[in-house]
Amino acid sequence: MSGAEILGYAAGAVTAFTFMPQVVKTWSEKSARDISLTMFLIAFINEVMWLIYGFMIDNLVIILTNVVMLLMSGIMIVLKLRYGKE
Repeated sequence: MSGAEILGYAAGAVTAFTFMPQVVKTWSEKSARDISLTMFLIAFINEVMWLIYGFMIDNLVIILTNVVMLLMSGIMIVLKLRYGKE
């Protein structure tokens, strides 16, 4: 594995968990009142497009990163819908 590939996987891992602190905080506090649903809907659509692109160019870093990001965005959308009206 080249240095560029290692850097790509490391950057992908950091990016993939960008939303993790917000997911954990929202889940543990059972509150999403101050969370922007629009932001996470845009992020979700963005991740779908990146995932399609990753498959089109057959790039595992892009695919793995965006699968995790899609999951995090999806979880935040569900949490917002569930806990956003307090």
